[in-house]
Amino acid sequence: MSKVLKILLLILLLASLAMLVMWPHGDVGARERAPDADVMSRDFPLVLEADLPREARATLALIAKGGPFPYSKDGVTFSNREKAFPKQPRGYYREYTVKTPGSKNRGARRIVCGTPKTQTFECYYTDDHYATFRKIKL
Repeated sequence: MSKVLKILLLILLLASLAMLVMWPHGDVGARERAPDADVMSRDFPLVLEADLPREARATLALIAKGGPFPYSKDGVTFSNREKAFPKQPRGYYREYTVKTPGSKNRGARRIVCGTPKTQTFECYYTDDHYATFRKIKL
């Protein structure tokens, strides 16, 4: 085999390898954009912070301070089994109990925040134990 042919074959092999590496597997661009697209397409009803029950406003203040929280389960990972929110890495969503006056247990009210601890710019309120959510507008 001539030296020129070997060089051409090597170039062809390298070009093929480069194409394989750079070739998108499925629609990678869409997969990378999926969380943003989901957030944009998901319309949660809004609730103003001022319109939340007093206990929910107190819970938001505790979240912003980083605690201490009255319930041991406050701040744990919300697993999103209900698929209420766009898919995010595990641990992204955290849940917090909103006290329910007269309830002997944690009750049905929660705030779920999809942000790092102590930040409240992406939080949702439910008063029916995850059946419905409203995005909290601060």
